[in-house]
Amino acid sequence: MINKIKAFFNDVVKEMKKVTWPTKDELKESTYVVIAVCLIFAALTYVIDMAITQAFKGIF
Repeated sequence: MINKIKAFFNDVVKEMKKVTWPTKDELKESTYVVIAVCLIFAALTYVIDMAITQAFKGIF
């Protein structure tokens, strides 16, 4: 059991050495994109919510 755990962590270390980490500039750019997309979806959700609210007010 102990050998399997050691082998697992050794494999994890080997795989982590293969990872290509983003540069600071790539990370900043990706962060801006994620924030922008979140804001767009929030605004879209707000608009749809207001439209549905007004539709229900008109019905009831």
